[in-house]
Amino acid sequence: MSKESTTQEKELREGYTTGSAATAAAMAAVRVLFGRDIPYTITIPLPVKGTLDVPVARVEKENGTIRAAVIKDGGDDPDATHGHEIHAVLEIFPGQELQIELNGGKGVGRVTLPGLPVAVGEAAINPAPRKQIIAGVLDELARIAPDFCGRLKITIEVPQGEVIAKETMNARLGILGGISILGTQGIVRPYSHASWKASIAQSLNVARASGIEEIIFTTGRRSEQFYLEHLTDTPQIGIIQAADFFKFSMQQARLKKMRKVRWAIFIGKLVKHAMGFPYTHAKDWAIDFNQLADWCTELGLSEELTKKIRAAITARHIYEMVPEKSRKAFIRMLVRYACENARRFSGNSEVAPEICVEYVLFDFEGRILYANN
Repeated sequence: MSKESTTQEKELREGYTTGSAATAAAMAAVRVLFGRDIPYTITIPLPVKGTLDVPVARVEKENGTIRAAVIKDGGDDPDATHGHEIHAVLEIFPGQELQIELNGGKGVGRVTLPGLPVAVGEAAINPAPRKQIIAGVLDELARIAPDFCGRLKITIEVPQGEVIAKETMNARLGILGGISILGTQGIVRPYSHASWKASIAQSLNVARASGIEEIIFTTGRRSEQFYLEHLTDTPQIGIIQAADFFKFSMQQARLKKMRKVRWAIFIGKLVKHAMGFPYTHAKDWAIDFNQLADWCTELGLSEELTKKIRAAITARHIYEMVPEKSRKAFIRMLVRYACENARRFSGNSEVAPEICVEYVLFDFEGRILYANN
């Protein structure tokens, strides 16, 4: 067997998110705070379901606080935070009932601009990992200190966070002073581009062999989950996570002679589809906010608003700025451009008619904002 084929067949190793690392550090600190031995590993809850064993680097007592450190491990899909320490610092204050206060300290960024899932002024700890950290701490307290009453202050720190942040898009998004604590799933599942493309192509083969002519592409697990919650009779075999591979997925759908493609999507990816990005990952393709502002001018939005759009940091931010009376027209415009690009990417074919393309747009709570079916 060749070296190349051995590498291709090697199973990629999973890692865990900064949210999971912070959860493990906080739980380890709780354990030592209440007199238990320092754990070598700790079992944490994941944001959606299940648990994960995470190694603990160390736990130290310092000036009445407990500091625990976990080394972030991105598996075979490393990012800027891979190999860096994530800390949790715990303090106890008197109180009549249990209160948990979670904040970010050194190396965790602060949100300075609107349009993100965290409010301006707060530490950049996203909603899913915030819930995960608190759930983990509550689990630990229930096991070792069920009668505890008082205020438990948890501060998440990343010693090298300010340096790491320079390798991310945080400053552009208005997150200053460090990194974000992220992770909707808690686990990092690595996929090379080649293996993900192979998965899309194979899934289309299976669907077509089962007689399916209408396929649903989703941009990830959340959009898939929301789609299935609304359209419960959708066959699992007919829904495929296409992720950022817009052009490739449309080419493959045409090749497999699909009659209809429907994209389950959020506003950021929809804007990128409308702009004709063949691959929509943030680090490779950034939204052109000037172009988006020009489109909004064509919709008749005010000059004052389009100036703000040019200075925006996320597509979600822009959607929230668009007046409610104009939002349907705004989405319809994006969908029209996206459909044109999808059909263009699918290419001309003598063996299959033009594909019908539809979009289902969700907000971040899972509500359908638009469906052109």
